Amino acid sequence: MPSPLNSPTPCFIYFSLTSILLIVSHLGYISGTAADDNSTIIGAIIDANSRKGKEEKTAMKMAVDKFNNNSKNHKLSLIFRNFTGELLPGGLNRLEKVQVIVGMNTWQQAALAAEIENQAQVPVLSLAASASVRPSRQLGRPTLIQMGSSIYEQVRCISAIVHSYHWRGVIAIYEDDAYGGNAEMLTLLSEALQRVGSEIEYHLSLPPISSLSDPREAVYQELLKLLSTQSRVFIVLQSSLPMATHLFQEARRMDFMGKDSAWIITDSISSFLDSMDTSVIPYMEGALGIKSYYSKSNRPFLEFSAQFQKNFKSENPEENNTQPGIHALRAYDSIAVITRALERLASDDTNTPKMMLKNILASNFSGLSGNIIFEGGDLSNSNSLPFRIINVVRTGYKELDFWTQDLDNPFRREGRDKNSSRNTTKVLDGPVIWPGYLIKRVPKGWEMPTDAKPLKIGIPAKTSFDKFVKVDEAEADKRYSGFCIDIFREVLKILEQNYSLPYEFHPVIGTYDELVDFVYNKTYDAVVGDVTILANRSKKVEFTVPYAESGLVIVQVSSEEPQKAWMFLKPFTMEMWVVTGALLIYTMFIVWVLEYQSNNPAFRGPWKNQLGTALWFTFSSLFFAHREAIHSNITRVVIVVWLFVVFVLTSSYTASLSSILTVRRLESNVTDVEWLKATKSVVGCDGDSFVRKYLENVIKFKGADIKNISNQYQYPGEFQSGNISAAFLELPYAKVFINQFCKNYTANQPLNRFGGLGFAFQKGSPLAADVSEAILTISEKGILKSLEDKWFPRSAECSTIETDELSLRNFWALYFLCGATSTLCFLLFFLCLLIDFKRHQASRSDTNPSDESVWMKTVQLVRFFHSRQTEIPYERTSNLSPRPTGDEWITPRWSTVIFPLKNHEENKYMQGKPIE
Repeated sequence: MPSPLNSPTPCFIYFSLTSILLIVSHLGYISGTAADDNSTIIGAIIDANSRKGKEEKTAMKMAVDKFNNNSKNHKLSLIFRNFTGELLPGGLNRLEKVQVIVGMNTWQQAALAAEIENQAQVPVLSLAASASVRPSRQLGRPTLIQMGSSIYEQVRCISAIVHSYHWRGVIAIYEDDAYGGNAEMLTLLSEALQRVGSEIEYHLSLPPISSLSDPREAVYQELLKLLSTQSRVFIVLQSSLPMATHLFQEARRMDFMGKDSAWIITDSISSFLDSMDTSVIPYMEGALGIKSYYSKSNRPFLEFSAQFQKNFKSENPEENNTQPGIHALRAYDSIAVITRALERLASDDTNTPKMMLKNILASNFSGLSGNIIFEGGDLSNSNSLPFRIINVVRTGYKELDFWTQDLDNPFRREGRDKNSSRNTTKVLDGPVIWPGYLIKRVPKGWEMPTDAKPLKIGIPAKTSFDKFVKVDEAEADKRYSGFCIDIFREVLKILEQNYSLPYEFHPVIGTYDELVDFVYNKTYDAVVGDVTILANRSKKVEFTVPYAESGLVIVQVSSEEPQKAWMFLKPFTMEMWVVTGALLIYTMFIVWVLEYQSNNPAFRGPWKNQLGTALWFTFSSLFFAHREAIHSNITRVVIVVWLFVVFVLTSSYTASLSSILTVRRLESNVTDVEWLKATKSVVGCDGDSFVRKYLENVIKFKGADIKNISNQYQYPGEFQSGNISAAFLELPYAKVFINQFCKNYTANQPLNRFGGLGFAFQKGSPLAADVSEAILTISEKGILKSLEDKWFPRSAECSTIETDELSLRNFWALYFLCGATSTLCFLLFFLCLLIDFKRHQASRSDTNPSDESVWMKTVQLVRFFHSRQTEIPYERTSNLSPRPTGDEWITPRWSTVIFPLKNHEENKYMQGKPIE
């Protein structure tokens, strides 16, 4: 940044102000009565040649005349001294009777004047803008009273405007006041902008206009320095009205006030818009201004304005505009502060400078410029809306909003409820007419590319994977291609809906870090390519949102996965196997129960034979190889549903196992990174990317164990020759490599994640945000996915089929059907068994069922099941009917199940004796 111009020495400033305070009254203008014991002498230090000084002089005289006309016992004497900052010659006489000093053109003048008069305790009322954050009394200046606006509050308002429009860089312009106050203003602005994520890109110091013989040429030469800057947000912190006029005239002529530029002026300029020559205002058209708020509709102001215009015109006939500004109101209020203090002193006999200072600080009234209340020696900002935000339009201005000092809702229109969140906004209430008569959109605040000066974009001239960026010098029409280039062209289609973006590509031979540095030092405006977003790079440039994910992947030679002994279990989950086995056993039990009662010889005999037959029958049904005859129709229902389940399960199992066996399973030979370092294996990587430094600095590989590989087609040769054991590639490159060489190589999961691949722009460039939004748009529309499919297609031989184990949730409905059917059939059989059992019990004359216990009934039911036949509706047969053969079918609708007993066992049962 350029340094401010050399300032006068403190000794010179001190002597100049001392001279002012010691000038005899005949060098100034005395208004009112002569000084005597019943009068108070007020010393006014102004710049009588400036518009500000002329307004202050007229307003002060009006206030003094008003007091003198109304007061009979006490009068005010007003002594004016014109101060331009030059050493004053002539004789010196002390102004020993001056009791109050008002005026001053700058805060530094006021501070020095207060130090000079501090010993005498003479109050000094400063009308200059204060650049200090702390109150005057905390700065060791108890006699200094601040009545001007606060530069600090204006700077906060400026930062709120900059933040609301997302401008990242600004240019600060100020006129050197020769007192060193500019440095403090710049510090305040820089700190305020940093809090909202912006910064001062450049600050331009203009020499004092009083020191220039040709101000227009001097301003032109200074503005030439801004041609090399990118930011187009100009903040005029402090300037005299003549200097501001030359500044805006030259800025408009040099096209600094074209489209996409923004200008913000402080109260030091905007306060004169009411009284400025209307022929000058059009040069400022489009600028935003901060203007102190005061009411123009109340009666005191209207009366003051009418009298002021009359007096000002008579005293300054050369001025065309006679409207009073904020400087006139403050000057009038400063005299009002003194007169009110004198009124309070009239009640006391003690009239000392100390008492005068005390009564001045105790002021509390409503003046023309607002409420007058002092806190710590400074005017309290008691106005709820201290600053108006204005927009300079044609020969005047329009009010946009008010600054509320609220960080969450900084702007609010006049008359709205300050407690209503619906009436507050973080942006100005438009429409704003910007420089270049831009209305439809907000200016970028940045030097936008033009056909004469297109956007200079650097791209990597040579990449390891040319599908991302490829430079073909042989082709005249289409030199640049690749995935990244196509993304950028799709982004341009989105941006061209709002503005054009002329550009030109510049191939750059070098590393990716060098490409980023070229953007940082402003050799190029942007970088388009496969640039990885890293923390150290983000400090230098502005990245867009990533268009591809990034991470570090190990690529290795693969070997076929060895056959595993339990692979046949993989088609089903363990839960699936357990439930299938349980259903099989349950079905076996149901079949045995039903067939045992049907007198099926295959399911009778010794218990071992019955269990073996049931197991054999159920397992053989899995392969549809069962040969046992089924006698019961209910059993047939169970078997039909079970066979359907078996059919579905075996088909699914066969398909899943076939998929597992046919898909090529690959397994890496390398264990992990630690194994590579322990065995001192040589690894390969792209030497132009950040990966090599990352391997050395973070993963701690030795430089000798890392080999640079510049082309994707060199990796297979390096692997086959044994020069490298593994390759470290970024995730996008690993995907491309594996898609091309899938048969012999495999990649693991990313070791670390990075910011992704993105485009880089200069810090503060608004294009980064616009391009980011466009990338998100093409991603949401599916354009980005189609570009991925275009440049990185999956080959047929490398496409893999994902095989998942079949779980219970895939077949729970089928299992439920099978289990429910078997259960219903069993319940039907059991119901028939109970009916026959009750009939049998009822036919017995030697027993009384009501006298038997539940346990006895259960035992009898089991014996009945074991020794009797059960007739299932709707046909019944006698218990004594002959036993059918194993191949007979006895019922047209339901089978009759007969259980034969030996004659002596049957007789024993009929007699109620136990069966042996």
